[in-house]
Amino acid sequence: MNDQQPPRHVFRTSQLEQADGPALNPTRNTTMGEIIAARFSRRGFLRGSMASVAISATVSPIALLSAGDAHAQGKVEGSVFDFAEVAAGVDADHHVAEGYDADVLIRWGDKIFADSPDFDPLNQSEAAQERQFGYNNDYVGFIPLEGAADHGLLVVNHEYTNEHLMFPGIVTVNGDEITVAAATEERVNIEMAAHGGTVIEIRKTDGKWQVVPEGAMNRRITAKTEMAIAGPAAGHARMQSVADATGTKVLGTINDCAGGITPWGTWIMGEENFHGYFIGALPADHPEAANYERLGLPGENYEWGRFHDRFDLSKDPNEANRHGWMVEVDPLDPNSVPKKRTALGRFKHEGAESALAADGRVVFYMGDDERFEYVYKFVTAGTYNPDDRAANMDLLDEGTLYVARFDEDGSMTWLPLVHGEGPLTAENGFESQADVVIEARRAADLLEATPMDRPEDVEPNPANGRVYVMLTNNTKREEANAANPRVENAFGHVIEIQEAGGDLAATTGTWEILVKCGDPAIAEVGATFSTATTENGWFGMPDNCAIDADGRLWVATDGNAPGKTGRTDGLWAMDTDGAARGTSRLFYRVPVGAELCGPFMTADMTTFFVAVQHPADGGEDWDGHGRPSYYEDLSTRWPDFDDSMPVRPAVVAITRQDGGRIG
Repeated sequence: MNDQQPPRHVFRTSQLEQADGPALNPTRNTTMGEIIAARFSRRGFLRGSMASVAISATVSPIALLSAGDAHAQGKVEGSVFDFAEVAAGVDADHHVAEGYDADVLIRWGDKIFADSPDFDPLNQSEAAQERQFGYNNDYVGFIPLEGAADHGLLVVNHEYTNEHLMFPGIVTVNGDEITVAAATEERVNIEMAAHGGTVIEIRKTDGKWQVVPEGAMNRRITAKTEMAIAGPAAGHARMQSVADATGTKVLGTINDCAGGITPWGTWIMGEENFHGYFIGALPADHPEAANYERLGLPGENYEWGRFHDRFDLSKDPNEANRHGWMVEVDPLDPNSVPKKRTALGRFKHEGAESALAADGRVVFYMGDDERFEYVYKFVTAGTYNPDDRAANMDLLDEGTLYVARFDEDGSMTWLPLVHGEGPLTAENGFESQADVVIEARRAADLLEATPMDRPEDVEPNPANGRVYVMLTNNTKREEANAANPRVENAFGHVIEIQEAGGDLAATTGTWEILVKCGDPAIAEVGATFSTATTENGWFGMPDNCAIDADGRLWVATDGNAPGKTGRTDGLWAMDTDGAARGTSRLFYRVPVGAELCGPFMTADMTTFFVAVQHPADGGEDWDGHGRPSYYEDLSTRWPDFDDSMPVRPAVVAITRQDGGRIG
């Protein structure tokens, strides 16, 4: 009967990533757009980099040309960056700034262990994929071994899979639409093995990074890896499933997007669009019906539930409550059991970077990546012990989860999601802290947090207490205003938070718009990059970001494409201080159809690890292809450029040719 399922259409955006979501927030909480309008329409001017620029003004073409001349020489007055900018555009390959090398380090299907099978795209199997590098690498982190800058563990999230790019012979083309044949159990199991994450030892030899397949700590984590459930929701009745009556164990992690490395050297994986893996339906009066509706369950992007009952809500109603968490992994122990840390809340996680507060507590910043969702942070109850790693291993089970409210006067408040405080009581359906973290979105609704335009990565700068929030876009904004003269926020913006007293554990702070994105030469776009930004330097759709050891901000993007911006996604350097504040320049760009994920710079600033995700997923609106892209007819065959090989997501190591510090 399963084989009689109808074929599925594949839309021409990434299956789970590039769409800006169905707007599931039912509240009438004042949105960020309305707050921006109220704050700035009275003043007519923005502070910081925009202090002398009227809100409706844009950068003139003459200014762009002048800035281009300066950037071509690698110099912008007042900038903390010094490199010759890459030309923006679209083609089948990747490109990095002059004087740098961008070397493919590891690709989908590459060996993780010495005895792993060679990659054979025509004869894929679950067993092989479990011992090979997974698909769609997203977050990338590096953990030095014995303090060495040239030897360590690379940890990588594998977010999701693109069937039409992975498997031969499953696509039918009809004009501009492609149809993917119904999944088989074998295909589903390969996809499940391609999810999760990878730990792989790497070493720099003669200036080039190499994978060490014999590494004793090498490991694959998949959608079937056994994990523990820890924190306030562990053992709760809502976490108990058909297979696990205890509510303390779960198989696998799915849709792991951005993540982080803790001060004690563990790896945090953020489960994002987990709703898409579930099929089936609950009765309207089921206790979880409203909870699941708030999260868009079932998403039905995958057919796993046809072969694995735990992904069918009608057969295992509680399984979905066991996903949407932060997962902590100890890369130094390949036999350790990953733990889903429920104290950090359940939502569509993006980002989990952390830093130490003034008193030694650890602060994690997180975004909920959907239109009109929220920005969160978690502050541990205990303090970090730099002399006792074991003492830190359960810090994430106790602490306070907060959600952000941004006010019109430029102030902001972190609102605690704590059972028994304010509306988070039994009268509103919260019987314990377990209910609060399981339904973190609804708890944040009741606290009247500020709905945002797709909060993705949120990165703290521990040196000065600033925090940068990447807001990718919100195409459902319906009202234009002086501060945001776009009927639809198609290109996103970046918010800068200044925590009170520079202390990341503070519960108050101030906020500012660092930059509104898009082409500043088109007046109606309303972008606000500085006048030193060139025609190559502006971008849209900020997504992941990184702050390097010098405190400089780097921004990766998701959604730039020929039909949207005339350029691919990439990695941009962004000045945040002084005369160059708001100036952006392009450092690295990806092939057609790809987005740039990661990114992670080593502490000595000599290597930038970046992840190139879903290359070739598109090309209809690019003159170089102009038709749907799928396994047999790809818009690029990066990185192998071999007709016998499909396109392969990969991690790239960027280094300076003279071995010096980047940027």
